[in-house]
Amino acid sequence: MSVNVEWWKQSVVYQIYPRSFMDSNGDGIGDIQGIIGKLDYLKLLGVDVIWLSPVYDSPNDDNGYDIRNYQAIMNEFGTMADFDQMLTEAHNRGMKLVMDLVVNHTSDEHTWFVESKKSKDNPYRDFYFWREGKDGKEPNNWGSVFGGSAWQYDETTDEYYLHLFSKKQPDLNWETPKLREEVYNMMKFWLDKGIDGFRMDVINMISKNPKLPDGDQGEGQLYGDGGRYFMNGPRIHEFLQEINQEAMSKYPIMTVGEMPGASPEDAVLYTDPERKEVNMIFTFEHMNLDSAPGGKWNLKPLDLVELKENLAKWQKALHNKGWNSLYWNNHDQPRIVSRFGDDGKYRVESAKMLAACLHFMQGTPYIYQGEEIGMTNVKFASLDDYRDIETINMYHERKELGYSHEEIMASIYVKGRDNARTPMQWDSTKNAGFSAGTPWIKVNPRYKEINAKAALEDSQSIFYFYQKLIQLRKELDIITEGDFELLLRDHPQLFVYERKLNDERLLVVCNFSGEEVTVDDEAVSTKLKNDEVLLGNYETEGANVLRPYEVIVLKNN
Repeated sequence: MSVNVEWWKQSVVYQIYPRSFMDSNGDGIGDIQGIIGKLDYLKLLGVDVIWLSPVYDSPNDDNGYDIRNYQAIMNEFGTMADFDQMLTEAHNRGMKLVMDLVVNHTSDEHTWFVESKKSKDNPYRDFYFWREGKDGKEPNNWGSVFGGSAWQYDETTDEYYLHLFSKKQPDLNWETPKLREEVYNMMKFWLDKGIDGFRMDVINMISKNPKLPDGDQGEGQLYGDGGRYFMNGPRIHEFLQEINQEAMSKYPIMTVGEMPGASPEDAVLYTDPERKEVNMIFTFEHMNLDSAPGGKWNLKPLDLVELKENLAKWQKALHNKGWNSLYWNNHDQPRIVSRFGDDGKYRVESAKMLAACLHFMQGTPYIYQGEEIGMTNVKFASLDDYRDIETINMYHERKELGYSHEEIMASIYVKGRDNARTPMQWDSTKNAGFSAGTPWIKVNPRYKEINAKAALEDSQSIFYFYQKLIQLRKELDIITEGDFELLLRDHPQLFVYERKLNDERLLVVCNFSGEEVTVDDEAVSTKLKNDEVLLGNYETEGANVLRPYEVIVLKNN
């Protein structure tokens, strides 16, 4: 193995959503002791890094992404002593721990905001965006990501504050030097504890155009889209370099920025090691390909050619310049096997195919809890069973616009964030072994068939396939360092690409359909016949006919 590769380049990250991972005390909510009890499971899988969704003190309006105190642990999850124990136990097993950094906004219950709203001359006033109304209405036409206006009126000072997300998540004003200093001190508090990095929530939104101009507002739209004024804003690179210089550069850590609306060109700037901003970013383009115009709730089938073009574009753009993050799932994304695979007849095959398709690309792969056992989307009949604020707000907004219950639920079944947030399925006992109490959100009824215990007892399970993918990344430099070449670009069912490093070659052939597909390209067909099969998701080796959702990875002899 090369010694000069930054550690995070050969790492595989596992995301834990603490509320839904494992409940140790029977209150129906996952917690830190629950995570500690499952560290050996993660060690067996082979992951190198655990990314922990927020565990900070929070009123929980947006499941922990509304932080009341950055230096305290949410009571439901445990104590700071529990956290310290978890960090030690993870490190003892050779695993690193990355925290969520949420500094675009705080909770409206954070001390800074409580002070800020008291008066116009309060020392904390400029920690947030306060503006006078315009013609008796909001200061501008921006809509919130979670629906409704991005402004909330506060009568104490007769002004509005900006919230790009929930009204309980006021946006921080990064133009204020004192705020930035406070944030860096908070980051150092965690880094001095020994954590191994940060996943930086919507970090490319921290620089806003100070004039806060109106956004584009299409016909029939209730609010304007201000994205170009608050994503990748005027001082974003300056702020990221300052974050790095003041807080992160002093520690050997990994950083990944969540950056909606970032292009490959933006990503090259953000991730170029010379610029000292972040190691990699999460992009969203490939996750929006099954959305019709008008946003994620408007559904359309995935066009595989579009997906291939998109992933290839990112592979090419960042090669030898920056670094990619690779993901299908996270706490905001529905389950990939239900989305781009087949969660029925070919659940196991398609889950393995999707895993291999992603893990042989260049970048750092992220596995979301339950992905390694092929967990699926869920269909709750009643809105009352959903917990996600975005989903609930959208339901009521669409009802007002005249959509039927059935139409709205169809969108939720495909795209709702709670698809990813149902409890981790550990075994076939009550509540999937997640909790002895009543879970905070219902368990997916498929847990009797889909659970970690069953996966560990089956040598052909999705779990062991992921384990093998993680092992291969550590053994083969070509996965981390090789060139990427997309083949059969226009094929509507096959995703085929090649990785090359010196004389070594890997060919990855994925069938994204539920039917047999004959490979009629002579060069690919020849390799299928002659090269060594490194990995496949069927027990017998095929020829140039790919079975439903088959993947074959070949290595040149």
